[in-house]
Amino acid sequence: MKNNPKASSQEALEESRLQRHLELSQVGIDFPTPKGPFTALQDVNLKIAKGEFVSLIGHSGCGKSTVLNIVAGLHQASSGGVILDNQEVNAPGPERAVVFQNHSLLPWLSVYKNVELAVKQTRQGRNKAEIKEWVQHNLDLVHMTHAADKLPSEISGGMKQRVGIARALSMEPKVLLMDEPFGALDALTRAHLQDSVMEIHASLGNTVIMITHDVDEAVLLSDRIVMMTNGPAATIGEILEVDLERPRNRLEMADNLKYNQYRHAVLTFLYEKQKKIETVGAAKSDLSKGKMSKKKSSAA
Repeated sequence: MKNNPKASSQEALEESRLQRHLELSQVGIDFPTPKGPFTALQDVNLKIAKGEFVSLIGHSGCGKSTVLNIVAGLHQASSGGVILDNQEVNAPGPERAVVFQNHSLLPWLSVYKNVELAVKQTRQGRNKAEIKEWVQHNLDLVHMTHAADKLPSEISGGMKQRVGIARALSMEPKVLLMDEPFGALDALTRAHLQDSVMEIHASLGNTVIMITHDVDEAVLLSDRIVMMTNGPAATIGEILEVDLERPRNRLEMADNLKYNQYRHAVLTFLYEKQKKIETVGAAKSDLSKGKMSKKKSSAA
C-alpha cells in the first residue's frame, strides 16, 4: 500500500496542533464605553500548528484585527488567553512580529537602516559584520537589496511593504502577524507580493496569521481560513481546511475545481450564512426586548 503524501501532511498538521504551538482559548475582550462595556470578541478558540498559514476573514468590524492584536500582545484579553509554545502571551515580544497595512517605516532612515534597527533590537550580541549579513539576507528574501540606500519616500507602496516584511522576518519571529498587508496596493502589486509571501513561507516555514478581506487571497495563501461572525460579541463561525497542493500557481488555481469550491464556501458563509446568523441574532434580541417590556408592564 502506497503512502498518501497529502494525508501524511494533514496528519502532521493535526499532530502539531495537538502539541499546542499557538492556542487561543476562550478569548474575549470588552472595551469601555460611556454606555458600559462593549463586548467585541467572545469565546474565540483556535489551535494553530507550527508552520501553518492561517487567514482570518470576515466583514468589517468583526474583530479580526482585535484577535491579531491580542496575539501580538498589543491588547489584553478580558477573558481567556493566548499560549505560544507553553508561554502565556501578555505583552509584545520579538517572537511575534507584525506587518501592518501601513508600512510604518521610519521616513528618515534608509531601507537598510529600517531593517538594521529591528535587527539590533532583537539580535543583540552580534558584531557589525553579522548584522550586515543578516540585514542583507532579509532584504534579499523580499528582492529589495537594490534599494537598500533609498529612503521610504523614494520607493513605491509595494516596495515599502516588502521592506516591512523584511524588517519583521529579520526578528526571526515564531509567528508572523499580517494585518491586511496588501489592502492598500493595486491589484498587480498585490499579486506580486502574494507570490513573494508564498515563496518566503515555503522557504522559512514560519507560522503566519493574516487578516484579509480578499477571498481569493485567503484561498490562495492559506492552509486554513477562519471565518468570523459579525460583532458585537464576534467569534469564530466556521473554519475551512484548504487542501491544495503547494507550491500554488495563481493561473492554475483559476481553473482548479477545488480552489473554486473553497472560494464558494467562503463567499457562502460571508454573504448567506452570516446574514442568517445576523437575522437569528436580531430575532433573539427583539424577543428579549419584548420580554423585558412585558415585565415592566406587569410591574407597573
